Amino acid sequence: MADERLSARTWQGSAPPKLARPGMMGWLRVIRRGVPALLVLAIGVPLLMLLRLIERPLTGRRRPLSGPFVQGVCRAVLFCIGLGWRRIGTPMRGAGAVVANHSSWLDIFTMNAAMPVFFVSKAEVAGWPGINILTGVTDTHFVARDPRLAREQAEEFATRTRAGHRLLFFPEGTSTDGRRVLPFKPTLFQGFLAPELPEGLAIQPLTAIYHAPPGADPRFYGWWGEMDLGPHLLAVLAAPRQGRVEVVLHPPIPVAGHDRKSLSRAAETAIRAALPFNGE
Repeated sequence: MADERLSARTWQGSAPPKLARPGMMGWLRVIRRGVPALLVLAIGVPLLMLLRLIERPLTGRRRPLSGPFVQGVCRAVLFCIGLGWRRIGTPMRGAGAVVANHSSWLDIFTMNAAMPVFFVSKAEVAGWPGINILTGVTDTHFVARDPRLAREQAEEFATRTRAGHRLLFFPEGTSTDGRRVLPFKPTLFQGFLAPELPEGLAIQPLTAIYHAPPGADPRFYGWWGEMDLGPHLLAVLAAPRQGRVEVVLHPPIPVAGHDRKSLSRAAETAIRAALPFNGE
């Protein structure tokens, strides 16, 4: 799938909230939350790699065991950092993909906690320190900015979809402050109409709704623009109280009968309607 579908400019919006350096109590909360979360990842990542070594010769490209295992690890990480979490709706069955709004690095955990998914991301992310580890172990599907690779990437997308992978796309093309949904890019949805994809393909919209801790800036969990990961990560871990996130799984949209524009519009409408403070 051509990377032009994912290469939108970074959304800037208004100036992000100032992130104060943690004080003594803040650093204690960072340790209390961060150390258990790191231990979960330190244990979970090697176990996941071992599980995939066992799983691959038995099931090929399918992930009947490691997918739910990653889901469990992500739920454990959210528990360790104290972020309240709940899922509304039911994961789809049958062949399909997921499209979602994009607000934060926390999406890696909150969306994987809702259902086993494999993120689709631009190739540059593979080199981002810290994030590259998470994308590597979660089998992220990377898309390169090279038109010559478009056909090869489309075939890889079809292969993974036939194997039962739930590839998750961010049609906004960038992250926001979590308070809005940006217009979707219809060109991304062209890939869902390829004839080599399984029959009966459907797209499940997903809305992640982040609620800031009491008294904090409403955009507290948003990570966008030129914000650095380290200070934002520390601010989340050091918060006196954590907020919560709701992950809404909408009814799947059958691809049959749609073109890319109508499919994009239907998914965007569902995701936007579930965000109670869109643009506020």
